[in-house]
Amino acid sequence: MNNRRKRRIFSPEFKVEEVKLVTELEYSIAQACKELDLGETALRRWIEQVEAESHGYY
Repeated sequence: MNNRRKRRIFSPEFKVEEVKLVTELEYSIAQACKELDLGETALRRWIEQVEAESHGYY
């Protein structure tokens, strides 16, 4: 049997709100991931994307 979690889809608005937990509310990435039941890689990628967009890289 496959123990992998089914891939979930998150809206851009959800991603931005979750990034704010780390960037504005000063949660650690580990804390935010635990609260959201997310993998750290996903949240780190979202943070990079939001930062790049805010600097006009996308």
